[in-house]
Amino acid sequence: MNCRRHGSKPTLALWMLVALADVAIVAAAAGPLTMVLIVAGLLVAAGALVTARNFGHRAPAPAKAVVRRRA
Repeated sequence: MNCRRHGSKPTLALWMLVALADVAIVAAAAGPLTMVLIVAGLLVAAGALVTARNFGHRAPAPAKAVVRRRA
């Protein structure tokens, strides 16, 4: 008998799909204006996340080269 342990990835993926379908049903029941507002909010959140990541990964300014002369 083929048995999988509880919490394995395929089971988790299935429940994520069920949750996504539930969100889609609730959003459709709420109306098109609510769906537009939700999508706009998600786009703003994604833009904020990208902006925060870009500010966090800024490269430091390169140090000035020191010119040394032989004595």
